[in-house]
Amino acid sequence: MRKRQFLVLGVGRFGSALATALYEQGHEVVAVDRSEERVERVMERVTHALIADATDDHVLRDLGVANFDAVIVAIGANFEANVLATVTAKGLGAQRVVSKASSEVAANVLTRVGADLVVRPEHDMGLRLAQHLTTPELLDAFSLGEGHAVIEVEANGKLQGSLAHLRLPNRFQVQVIAVNRGGALTLSPSADFVLQRGDRLVVIGSNAAIDRFRDHLSD
Repeated sequence: MRKRQFLVLGVGRFGSALATALYEQGHEVVAVDRSEERVERVMERVTHALIADATDDHVLRDLGVANFDAVIVAIGANFEANVLATVTAKGLGAQRVVSKASSEVAANVLTRVGADLVVRPEHDMGLRLAQHLTTPELLDAFSLGEGHAVIEVEANGKLQGSLAHLRLPNRFQVQVIAVNRGGALTLSPSADFVLQRGDRLVVIGSNAAIDRFRDHLSD
């Protein structure tokens, strides 16, 4: 895995969790926050931590935002600061800016001012939990954009037998792209591949197709 460089602006609960997780995965992480207390809490769990105003273009210029693989703007409840840091980072040539939003309106604004990706942690976690509660077989899911998604599900009684017999592309317009059986991964399984209870399937399809497939599993 290539070691990447990340700049995290704001180390509240979300920012600190993200920064330390990236660092623990072996990447270089620079964390910036105006709060000395927050910086002290995270400084031993990142590559470098700095007490500074993340909305100050001089600070971001000195840090060399364009050299990072991604800049994550996570300045808590101060929406104006979040917008300003996003705009400044993009203006200084940041390769990829990920901004945290607390509402749909905020997400729309951040997208319009240049954020490459906007995340709503509480909202996104709520959706994932709702999906899990309504479809216990659902292990994970993420959007590919442009109306498509990938989900990981565990084979239940409705997902046993050969893929040819199950006819998932014909019935639901979804495609199994991988199967994990006890840690052994089969990519692009053939039609005669026989699913067993407990297999973990990676399935791709349009959002509508994925919804139909999930409804079938939860019936």
